[in-house]
Amino acid sequence: MGTLCREPLDPSIQDLKVTLQDSTLVFPSQETENRSIFLSNIDQVLNFYVQTIHFFPANPDFTPEVIASRLKTALEKVLVPYDFVAGRLKHNPQSSRLEVECNAAGAGFVVASTQFSLDEIGDLVYPNPAFRGLIVQSLDNLEADNQPLCIFQVTSFKCGGFAMGISTNHVLFDGISFKCFLENLASQAFDDKPLAIVPCHDRHLLAARSPPRVTFPHPELLKLELPIGEDTIPSVFDCQQEDLDFKIFHLNSDNISYLKEKAKIDGPNENTKITSFNVVSALIWRCKALSSGDNSQRVSTVLYAVDIRSRIKPSLPFSYCGNAVLSAYASSICSKLEDEPFSKIVDMVSEGAARMTDEYARSAIDWGEIYKGFPNGEFLISSWWKLGFSEVEYPWGKPRYSCPVVYHRKEIILLFPEINNGSNNNNGNGVNVLVALPAKEMEKFQSLFHTFLASN
Repeated sequence: MGTLCREPLDPSIQDLKVTLQDSTLVFPSQETENRSIFLSNIDQVLNFYVQTIHFFPANPDFTPEVIASRLKTALEKVLVPYDFVAGRLKHNPQSSRLEVECNAAGAGFVVASTQFSLDEIGDLVYPNPAFRGLIVQSLDNLEADNQPLCIFQVTSFKCGGFAMGISTNHVLFDGISFKCFLENLASQAFDDKPLAIVPCHDRHLLAARSPPRVTFPHPELLKLELPIGEDTIPSVFDCQQEDLDFKIFHLNSDNISYLKEKAKIDGPNENTKITSFNVVSALIWRCKALSSGDNSQRVSTVLYAVDIRSRIKPSLPFSYCGNAVLSAYASSICSKLEDEPFSKIVDMVSEGAARMTDEYARSAIDWGEIYKGFPNGEFLISSWWKLGFSEVEYPWGKPRYSCPVVYHRKEIILLFPEINNGSNNNNGNGVNVLVALPAKEMEKFQSLFHTFLASN
């Protein structure tokens, strides 16, 4: 069973030697209304920045200079329907809530270059720390309370290819709505093309009920006891750095088919959905739980995001702009994860997602109205696998690869898609699993991962 543990092609490149050429603010191309946008309780706990990089090969019809100009113009156009992206985050003292002030203060736009070619920087799938040079997280000439919620950096390579790095505050988008934003950005880079998707801005669709009704216990959420007068919720990702090993485990389509067949053995529940995500998550959960110590009676809890657009009633529009994902969970003592058939672990993962009904989602949102807190589990599986950022069609073509800038965290395991290398053999159904663990735990995780896939 051909499973690979990826290593960087050239770990010697630690500095891409990026030179910043221009830094400016981009404003909506038309006048927009000055207003404040309500942020749901899901949005409220996501006040941190997410950085993504989109790598494009050279296109002889579009020089990097032309591309930067086209992207800047497209951003100006798209900031009209997405006026909140040009706004600023503020704290409303009356409601003690974060809001986005749509004041047309602008998004950031940076043009840069590097002396390397795209091929020279190595394996794009392997998150090289040097990739952080392809992102600008703040503009030096602005005060902290006036920083853009979104900053673009267009970095040209000497081969004619380029990287589009985007730093975005998570309160603006979840993965699905960010993909819609990219589709619209790409549409405006063409001549005389309409928006690909009309965005839905009504975040009150996910407002808490009045009065709030918490009808489930929600063990996946942790209440915080904040000091009196302190309303800011610390990010779930504000964790201590550890000395961690970092590896990428690749599962191709044959591996995933094997896991699905294994999940059918020993009779899964009739309602269990044997999906690619569920079987991969079950494998990761088993390996992660059993690599973290020898206490067989320890309870392990895995968290994973569930899109609630189609689960609440009435359904949200697909084009809903805000964050519409909640944390599902599965819990078990480690001895069961070791001894139970694989089908039972898949059952638990599937049941966690099925739990997310309209009432459960509304109860979780209402929980956030009453308590300050955030998702609570041993670790989170964060999936970028099916978001489709690399499927967005720009005038100069699709990205070769799109990925987040990774900061190694023991409590977060990331799922990335395969790279688009133009090969007919790449069916896009495989996945890369990014794991960061202390050395001894990583050794055990890797052994469990490969042994399970090799077993008959």
